[in-house]
Amino acid sequence: MPRLNYNHLRYFWEVAREGHLTNAAERLNLSQSALSTQIKKLEDHLGHPLFERRGRGLVLTEAGQLALDYADAIFNAGEELLGTLSREVSGARPSLRVGALATLSRNFQSAFLEPILAQPRVSLELRSGSMPELLAELEAHRLDLVLANQEPPRQPETRWIAHRVAEQRVGLIGAPQRIGDETDAARLLATHPLVLPSRISGVRPAFDALAMRLGLTPHIAAEVDDMAMMRVLVRRDIGLAVLPPIVVQDELASGRLKMAAPLIELTEVFYAITLVRRLPNPLITELLSF
Repeated sequence: MPRLNYNHLRYFWEVAREGHLTNAAERLNLSQSALSTQIKKLEDHLGHPLFERRGRGLVLTEAGQLALDYADAIFNAGEELLGTLSREVSGARPSLRVGALATLSRNFQSAFLEPILAQPRVSLELRSGSMPELLAELEAHRLDLVLANQEPPRQPETRWIAHRVAEQRVGLIGAPQRIGDETDAARLLATHPLVLPSRISGVRPAFDALAMRLGLTPHIAAEVDDMAMMRVLVRRDIGLAVLPPIVVQDELASGRLKMAAPLIELTEVFYAITLVRRLPNPLITELLSF
């Protein structure tokens, strides 16, 4: 049997990911007819149609989906090879590419990365984005690690591992003049406006359940999916914030803000998400060992 033409497989892979011949042709700087011809050669070689046309788009056949699974493994392994070996060239500085949820606490990020931030020879690249964006970059080996405060939903084909690296009790935090000497969480929740994490947060369902058990209908001043913005609002005394202390650790240390009461049943969990790799980045091993 003749060997597989990997150029043809690459063209198929690009078309399968785009779902459209025109877009893939533009990316590859080929004419549509030339690209179509290459795909047809691959189909003839494999003995199965890989696409069926629906409207203006292309949909994978059963054989096409199987071919895509193999192509993903092949080309992702190639990206991993390049990324790993590029760090191994003589004289290269050790590097780590980290993605973090745009809404994640900056204090947590800096605390987690502290062991390598202190190493002058390490090259650190830090990006932010949404969970789908960051996981796509991780799968494509353009990131080594993703930091998040929620575990992504798993799929059968998932190749990542979510390491639980930190957990903090969530507290009711606000300006000292608002809190006074009150320490009863139920009374505080009932009598003050609240700055809450949005409903996509892992903390929010637990807070809503707590409010229901206490028979409370909280006065919600703001629902925020960005911890940095929650920090701003509580500093401006918009209300009491439901936050892990690490988000406002400097304000708590200076006395500008005060922990009124811990919410015992609520915790914020932080994850470091990595791929299963043949040659793991040693900097990740170092971070996860702390």
